[in-house]
Amino acid sequence: MSVILKKLTGLSAKMRAGVKEKAKKNVATLVIFVLISLLIMTYLFNYIVYIIKPGEAGIFWSLFTGTKVDYVYPEGIRTVLPYNRMYVYNMRIQEESRTLNVLTRRGLGVDVYYSVRYAPKYKLLGLLHQRVGPDYLNIVILPEIESVLREVIGTMEAEQIWTTGRVVIVKAINDAIEQVEKRYIRVDDVLIKRIELPESVAGAIRFKVEQKHLVEAHEFIVEKEKKEAERKRIEGEGIRDQLSTVAEAIPEGEILKWQGIQATQEIAKSNNAKVVIIGNGKDGLPIILNTDKSLN
Repeated sequence: MSVILKKLTGLSAKMRAGVKEKAKKNVATLVIFVLISLLIMTYLFNYIVYIIKPGEAGIFWSLFTGTKVDYVYPEGIRTVLPYNRMYVYNMRIQEESRTLNVLTRRGLGVDVYYSVRYAPKYKLLGLLHQRVGPDYLNIVILPEIESVLREVIGTMEAEQIWTTGRVVIVKAINDAIEQVEKRYIRVDDVLIKRIELPESVAGAIRFKVEQKHLVEAHEFIVEKEKKEAERKRIEGEGIRDQLSTVAEAIPEGEILKWQGIQATQEIAKSNNAKVVIIGNGKDGLPIILNTDKSLN
């Protein structure tokens, strides 16, 4: 009986040892499985979970159905299957500054510093993604604007660019903006910050413009003097006609007395205190004495 018990005890110990060995192997397999699963999930996280931040929007693409152009995903967390994609776009107004070197009509190099403010059209974001793509700035906006700048400036002289070129360029850019907006993009504005010509050419143009303004100023002064001379001539003729009329109406020798009376009447109308003394004799002229204390 004791022998049987010993055998059973030995068998039980072997079984426990086997179970423990299997359990260790299973735990190791489970740990490896969990680690591999975590690695896969970490790797696929960016393909499964998409965070659409404020000012952004998403476009969904399916491996089987393609781009979903009729719906734009708003802000929030979005999950998709690993074989699908969510493309996130910045919907805020963005600004891009560039420098463009172009040639004038005579082959003179000009540097144009400009910036463009743009944003995708929200409701047409799906079509923009399907037909143009995320790099729409370099595919549509900048090439269209730079093409217009090269075409317009290429037909202009350096002096025209310096004086009135900006107006012509802005008008051409506005036409380019209309073309860009047909491709599902909203261009807020294109700013021409400055246009630089070679210093030698710019200096020559500045000198020419200054001389032109000096000539115009001289012509203005001459014209002003001519008008002043004409005014004085007309004024003199008026005085002459007036004196002729007065001479015909007043007996000879009475004009001076009449003018004295006229002067006395005008002065008498003043608010200042005064004393009028009539000269001696019948032809004596009045003498006006100002009694304003402020003159003392």
